[in-house]
Amino acid sequence: MSLKMVKMQQDPLQRSNNLPDFLKSVKLKHVKLGYHYFISHGLYLLSIPFIMVCIYLSIGNLEVLVELWNDFGFDLVTMILCTTFLVFIATVYFITRPRKVYLVDFSCYKPAESSLICSRERFMELSVIRGSFYEENLNFQRKIVERSGLGQSTYLPEAVLRVPANPCLAEARKEAETVMFGAIDELLEKTGVKPNDIDILIVNCSLFNPSPSLSAMLVNHYKFRGNIMSYNLGGMGCSAGVISIDLAKQLLQVHANSYALVVSMENITLNWYFGNNRSMLLSNCLFRMGGAAILLSNRSSDRHRSKYQLIHTVRTHKGAEDRSFNCVFQQEDDSKCVGVAISKDLMGVAGETLKANITTLGPLVLPMSEQLLFFMSLVGRKILKLKIRPYIPDFKMAFEHFCIHAGGRAVLDELEKNLELTDWHMEPSRMTLYRFGNTSSSSLWYELAYTEAKGRIRKGHRTWQIAFGSGFKCNSAVWKALRTINPTEEKNPWMDEIDKFPVHVPKVSLMK
Repeated sequence: MSLKMVKMQQDPLQRSNNLPDFLKSVKLKHVKLGYHYFISHGLYLLSIPFIMVCIYLSIGNLEVLVELWNDFGFDLVTMILCTTFLVFIATVYFITRPRKVYLVDFSCYKPAESSLICSRERFMELSVIRGSFYEENLNFQRKIVERSGLGQSTYLPEAVLRVPANPCLAEARKEAETVMFGAIDELLEKTGVKPNDIDILIVNCSLFNPSPSLSAMLVNHYKFRGNIMSYNLGGMGCSAGVISIDLAKQLLQVHANSYALVVSMENITLNWYFGNNRSMLLSNCLFRMGGAAILLSNRSSDRHRSKYQLIHTVRTHKGAEDRSFNCVFQQEDDSKCVGVAISKDLMGVAGETLKANITTLGPLVLPMSEQLLFFMSLVGRKILKLKIRPYIPDFKMAFEHFCIHAGGRAVLDELEKNLELTDWHMEPSRMTLYRFGNTSSSSLWYELAYTEAKGRIRKGHRTWQIAFGSGFKCNSAVWKALRTINPTEEKNPWMDEIDKFPVHVPKVSLMK
């Protein structure tokens, strides 16, 4: 008996009635899209009959409306008072409404010197040459590097790569100048903005805070105006870049017709750890050299040439909880070597902080269909005591692109799972980690630059930048593209090699 005849005998009803398998033929994602469309536009659809009735009544009783207007008897004084009142209300509205903040352009630093490239093998060779690490800690670093997701072309400053290493204040200043000047020079060239045009300057660098400050260093180098509003943010971790954007937004709401220059970076030279505390050795394995410069404007005349408009910033701080406060902590080890200790609680704390952040962000960006499903799930679990899984909102309904801080492979894996993102959505973050490593607060901009270089940004697309930092903090920024980005017209650190990406990054990359 043939296999076909056996199938006919096992399922005669389906064979005789020739019924399709609806579970296989109907894609549930299409059902969800239909539900999303109906809920989001249901109000408009239901209002159509009401509008049609109003139009019919107004046409059928046009004479009645004319008589009503004549009987009311508007005089000149009434018209003047009404007009004055309307003008007053309109003036107050336009004066008090929040000013729109535009991202004119941004740039990311990429070293021109190939001598600053640090492969995984070179990293381990330098660790051995230092002579300060125990054998078991060398093996620990090797395992971390092999599983980190970092590639073979990340960058470290000259002072760290030198043998012997020279982590001094002068070298740290040199690294800061190299990164900041490189990013700002490129940004000013791309935008055509002059240093005298800058009204607000914000610099963030967590672990390097010299005196005079980094912002003063920029004022001196670029000869910014004497009345420039300068701010220097320190100790705020990898999420300080979004904090700087939020601060710039607040200032641009107050000061009209202004440019704000934001510079995000981290300094490696003075923060390389030479001790043997394993929780502090993680930073050596993950952090690399990098920085970004961003130009923001509230001038309406800049809208036509700007890339994005800032829609939302949401900041979440869990520092009131000791567990969160201590999970990323700069301190001395038993040998008085200074380093940043990363607690085993990091992933749990990051998850809780992310939950609090998206609870605030969700109602601002999610369509009504997703908010309704989330509310129904909450009622079912909390009020009706049903044993159902909590509904995770589909943020892909709100955003086309995701820039998640490239802190490490474990962080990216966890967020990909919790937010139910695809490999395509995670690609900018994973490729940034692979190519440039964890560049702290500037990593979000390398990721956005990757998305632009791939030609993925279209007018109207929304991008979610999300970053975590010590304290513990989780901060988000939402951008809306004002125009389609043509990669052939762009100048960013990916353009000369974007055709090589994406690459497959194995879970373990064994070194030679």
